[in-house]
Amino acid sequence: MADRHGAPGAAPLPSALTFRTAPADDGTTVAAALRLRLPGQSWSAVRRLVETGKVRVGGERIVDPAARVKPDVEIALDVAAKRLRPNVPGFSIVHEDPHLIVIEKPAGVSSVPFHDKETNTAMDLIRGDWRAAGRAATRQPLYIVHRLDKETSGLMCFAKTRVAERGLHEIFQRHRASRFYLAVAEGEVTAGRIESRLVQDRGDGLRGSTRDLRDREAQHAVTHVEVLERLRGATLCRIRLETGRTHQIRIHLSEAGNPIVGDQVYCRDLLRAERQPLPAERMLLHAAHLGFEHPVGGKRLDFDAPPPPEFQRAVDALRGPTARASVSQEKRR
Repeated sequence: MADRHGAPGAAPLPSALTFRTAPADDGTTVAAALRLRLPGQSWSAVRRLVETGKVRVGGERIVDPAARVKPDVEIALDVAAKRLRPNVPGFSIVHEDPHLIVIEKPAGVSSVPFHDKETNTAMDLIRGDWRAAGRAATRQPLYIVHRLDKETSGLMCFAKTRVAERGLHEIFQRHRASRFYLAVAEGEVTAGRIESRLVQDRGDGLRGSTRDLRDREAQHAVTHVEVLERLRGATLCRIRLETGRTHQIRIHLSEAGNPIVGDQVYCRDLLRAERQPLPAERMLLHAAHLGFEHPVGGKRLDFDAPPPPEFQRAVDALRGPTARASVSQEKRR
């Protein structure tokens, strides 16, 4: 039989533990430093202790198991401490029912793990919130039905049941979901419709468009661009996806000569043209609206998420005293 929080045969988990990190701990994670002092405890058990607010580092609660530590810092474990609901800036559960969940994902968070050891993904944030609420977080399946790039913030959904997964897959594959993004792009963007065929490698190692009609792997992609406001050296745009291909918005705007501000990948053409990218603390792309018919029951669901503070700060900085007024009003959906 397993001990509390441990694997079968593991040493019992102490109710409290305090220690100071050693020089050998420098640069390791909180979870790694803690697990070293808890023989036999599994990685998942130790991460759960951190995620639920049972651990303090230097007197402050830490909920990120991957946070790095320095030598001679006090780490304290208190199993009896009140569960701490994860507070990740930019993350929130917008809607949840028995079949699906809609969240706001922060920039810098992957939708799903891209390798076995990646943590703090959108899925992890959901489970952390459930766990803090006292729910059996790992028993509830989560099925990916669409993705947001790691550096993109905003609305996305997961299915919780197989029937919802099938229904949502069909909705997204048949482009029946309404999706609108806010983007700040370099230069003066021209409003209109962008259509191309996207391939994994356009010839320089980047995803991009091809004119080769013989390429059967190419995916048809359509993006609609509306100009909301002219900024200093950039344009605030409202983007509607007609299709939903990987990096579609980033590619289409970049190939039009207007890469998204803060995009570290699709700025290559800008650099080749000897143009200096505008500085930004993140990529300025935000999934602001998501709407679809519920896959079980058919009720219409529509969600809106305002841009996060760091996005708005960047827009405000680019407005400045000489920025021109809005050139179009956002249409109601």
